[in-house]
Amino acid sequence: MFKYVFGPVPSRRLGRSLGINNIPPKHCTYSCVYCQLGRTLNYEYKRKVFYTSREILEELLNFLEKFKGRVDYITFVPDGEPSLDMNIGETVTAIRDHVNIPLAIISNSSLMFDEKVREDLKLFDLVSLKIDAVEGEIWRRINRPHPKLNLKNILRGIRLFSESFNGTLITESMIVKNVNDIDEHVEKLSEFIGFVNPSKAYISVPIRPPAEKWVSIPDEEKLLKIYDRFVDVLGEGKVELLTGYEGPNFTSLPDPIQAILSITYVHPIRLDYAYKMLENYHLNPQETLDRLVREGEIVMLKYKGYTFVMRKLK
Repeated sequence: MFKYVFGPVPSRRLGRSLGINNIPPKHCTYSCVYCQLGRTLNYEYKRKVFYTSREILEELLNFLEKFKGRVDYITFVPDGEPSLDMNIGETVTAIRDHVNIPLAIISNSSLMFDEKVREDLKLFDLVSLKIDAVEGEIWRRINRPHPKLNLKNILRGIRLFSESFNGTLITESMIVKNVNDIDEHVEKLSEFIGFVNPSKAYISVPIRPPAEKWVSIPDEEKLLKIYDRFVDVLGEGKVELLTGYEGPNFTSLPDPIQAILSITYVHPIRLDYAYKMLENYHLNPQETLDRLVREGEIVMLKYKGYTFVMRKLK
C-alpha cells in the first residue's frame, strides 16, 4: 500500500503519468465549484511542510523498483494544491538525483504571485497552470479562492513565470455553463492565455461529479465558439478540447470509427475532412456519420460557413 505514489494513469497531456500526492486531502487555496473532490475542507494560502522529502523519495524508489512498466512523467497532482508544499523544491531535487524520468506538476496557479513558488516550479520539466478566469467576479464565483488571494497578483505572477520558464508550459481552462463561458470573458481569457503563450492550451468541461450540483457543461455550439476563439489567438495546433474521460486509446487507432470519436473529443473536424478520412477506409461517409448522430455519439454544427463534426457531450 503506497501513501504518496499512485498510478501510472493514462493522460492525454502526459502519456503514462505516475502521480505524487504531496498534499493531504483536501488542503487547497481554492474550493472550485466543479471540483470532483468536493468542497475544500482545509482552506490554505500559506505554504507549509506536509511530508518530508525523504518519505516521498523512498516510497517512489520502492515503487519504481517493483514496477516494470513505462512511465512518461512523474507528476505532482495531489488532492489539493501541490505548490502549498514548502518542501516541493527539495523533493524535486532529490528525485532528480535518483530518477531519470521527466517531472511535471499540475497547479491551480493561485500561488504564482510568490517568487519562491515560481522558482520551485522552474525545477519541473512540464508545468500545467489552471486559468479559469481573468475577471475578479467570475474568478470568485468559479474558483472560490481563499479571501487573502488577489487575482491581479496571480495573473502577474503567471506572466512573469511564462517569460522565464525554460520547460514545457501548458494551460487548462475549465469552462462552466453560465459562469466563465460568457463571450466577453472568453475574449479576455483567450487574450491572456495568448500572452502566456503555452505550448498547448486545453479547454476542459466538468465531466466528473462536481462539488456543486448546479454546475453543468456548456452546449456543443458554445464550446465550438470558445475553441474557435482560442484558435484565433493561439493557432489550431496549440488548442485542444478535453471533453471525455482519459483512456488508454487516445493515440492513432486502426478503427476509423474509433478514430473519429477519439479525434472529436479533442478537435472539432470539418465535415469535408471527416468525409475524406472515412473514404480512405472505404466507408460511406454520409451513412457512417448519420449512424453516429442517431446513436448520440456526434453532432453536426454549422459555424462560419462550414459544417463541423463534434463529439456529443453526455
